[in-house]
Amino acid sequence: MAEYPRLNKIIGALENGGYAFCPFATPNIDSAMALTDDPYDGIVFEMEHNPWDAIVLRDCLQYMLNRAAIANSGSIAPSVTPMVRVPPNGNEMAQWHAKQALDLGFYGIVFPHISSVEEAYNAVGACRYPRLPDQPLYEPKGIRGDGANRPARYWGLPQQDYYKKADVWPLDPEGEVLVVLMIEDSAGIDCLDEMLKTVPGIGVILIGEGDLSQELGYPRQYDHPVVVDAMDQIVGTCKKHDVPVGHPHIGLGNIEWAVEKGFRFLMVKPERTLKGLEKGMELAGRT
Repeated sequence: MAEYPRLNKIIGALENGGYAFCPFATPNIDSAMALTDDPYDGIVFEMEHNPWDAIVLRDCLQYMLNRAAIANSGSIAPSVTPMVRVPPNGNEMAQWHAKQALDLGFYGIVFPHISSVEEAYNAVGACRYPRLPDQPLYEPKGIRGDGANRPARYWGLPQQDYYKKADVWPLDPEGEVLVVLMIEDSAGIDCLDEMLKTVPGIGVILIGEGDLSQELGYPRQYDHPVVVDAMDQIVGTCKKHDVPVGHPHIGLGNIEWAVEKGFRFLMVKPERTLKGLEKGMELAGRT
């Protein structure tokens, strides 16, 4: 296999204890183009609360391509790594959304509502190709179907090289597929230690504090001591197992707090400013 640099910029940022910056993105070509020109490590197209549309996702991937940027970088690695959050909750034990997203060329999957070891195992397995039990790195058992023509082409790799790179990190240190599991309820918190102890290949744990606060009885009251304590438990467990932990709603108001807490997968929301409009309104006497 030819030598390639790290293709997944999010993984590259997280390796060796670093921080990755990666917002949620609306699944349309305008946001795909706009965010690709921003200095993020990656973006996550939000399909849990949007209608699943593989054609839209395919178009987003194509509009992320910037020939000038590729030529100037001298690398086939995308300047911003595309990922997608899939719709099924963990207990639905679905795999086909992940399979379709990976077969389009995405470099990682965010799985919402993971609440058990079995669900975590299923999520990681959905992102891996099968291999025989006597082969290295057999577990978690791969169940991804073989449809590598499109993703290999999108990644810019010969097909055999794609197969070798399309495994999950950090289980395979050379893998370029990132599995992000969302912990969004107390059941997930209770089994998180066992999850991280027994299921290799989990790249990031992402707190879903919206649903978590809802279950705890304090919806969207993120500063409530009960909610804060639950999030602290997740962070502490991830630190124990040296697994990056993420926060989905980062801005100027909480970025310092998040870094101090130990979050390393930081979903910093793009901010739209109206400074030109506000100045114009002021000059027009309409303030």
